[in-house]
Amino acid sequence: MQVSTSKTPKKNFWKLLGPGLITGSSDDDPSGIATYSQAGAGFGLTTLWTAFVTFPLMAAIQGMCARIGIVTSSGLTTTLKRHYSKTLLYAFVLISFPAIILNIGADIAGMGAVATMLCPSINSIAFSSVFVVTLIISLIYFPYKKIAAVLKWLCLTLMLYIIVPFMVKQDSLAVLKATFVPHITWNKDYIAILVAILGTTISPYLFFWQTSMENEDRAEKKSVMVNKTDISNMRFDVNVGMFFSNLVMYFIILATGSVLFRGGITTINTVQDAASALKPLAGNSAYLLFALGIIGTGLLAIPVLAGSVSYMIAETFGWKEGLNTKWHESKGFYLVLAVSIVIGFSINLIGIDPIKALIFTAIAYGVTAPPLIAIIMHISNNKKIMGDFTNSRLSNFLGWTTLIVMTVAAVALFITM
Repeated sequence: MQVSTSKTPKKNFWKLLGPGLITGSSDDDPSGIATYSQAGAGFGLTTLWTAFVTFPLMAAIQGMCARIGIVTSSGLTTTLKRHYSKTLLYAFVLISFPAIILNIGADIAGMGAVATMLCPSINSIAFSSVFVVTLIISLIYFPYKKIAAVLKWLCLTLMLYIIVPFMVKQDSLAVLKATFVPHITWNKDYIAILVAILGTTISPYLFFWQTSMENEDRAEKKSVMVNKTDISNMRFDVNVGMFFSNLVMYFIILATGSVLFRGGITTINTVQDAASALKPLAGNSAYLLFALGIIGTGLLAIPVLAGSVSYMIAETFGWKEGLNTKWHESKGFYLVLAVSIVIGFSINLIGIDPIKALIFTAIAYGVTAPPLIAIIMHISNNKKIMGDFTNSRLSNFLGWTTLIVMTVAAVALFITM
């Protein structure tokens, strides 16, 4: 590893944003929207405070993953393969793979169902098929630079959720209180939704994607040496991305808490439930914006989900990989990506309940997140791997806090079930 302390000229705000913004925004996928909508519908504004708790935890872990990708010039799977037991690596891959596939399936189902709501003459399977084919062809055919540019612009669809709450009258004092004064109700349902929020925001597949995309982004820019400016720019990108992710989460809870909960609709099982429930209470405009946002976030999140699987499998078996390679150079990588999306889509055809699938996903993420966070912490503090770019005291504090919180959440998940 070569290290340079030279500084590069500051780029404009938009150009500084990349893997961090995409990763953070993809976390607000249709499955996440369903979770946040249920939090708002079921408990009103009482979970608003969680957005400001999850932000620093999420930013700390994703920042470590990004730094690992930059310094090691490899994905998280490759780093695990080089420095840790292969048994441990295989265990993470085997547990993560089905959870991510189910997540893809739930997102495709949500997109298809919402598209049918907007255009009832076409059934959801037909819409889902179009989304699947479009995504697979785009990811295989277009080079990384174009894919990254499109994904960055798709992040802007999340702005729709920031608009929705302003379309209804808000109790400003109640909103401020719920935002800055944590409220916890010690019952099974409330604890379960807190665990679900944590599992949705701090998901293991994001760790793998962030690391690989930082490496790929540097390869695309033909960067060789690592310097403090690179780390500073990465930190800015990650912090903005994670803040944006949690800001959107905040406004989804605010929208559903101030409209659905107030309107007596307290149970939301799917994203289409949330969208359709908004229509009579908040009007056609809010309904349309909410629905379009679900489709946009699905198009953003599915490449991240499928891409994380491809990077994991390709790096595990030593295949050539990367969205910056062509089909004939990385057939295995692209086949895994395509098959992941197709299997996810197939889940909807064989009648697996998407809600049960999401419960299984939450369990799998809850089980894998704490040990994976512990390993990320170990890598980030290992001078043999990270050189001069090991964790700061603040990163370690936030990292260990995240580990404790996620471990408690995993235990609470099993208790509440």
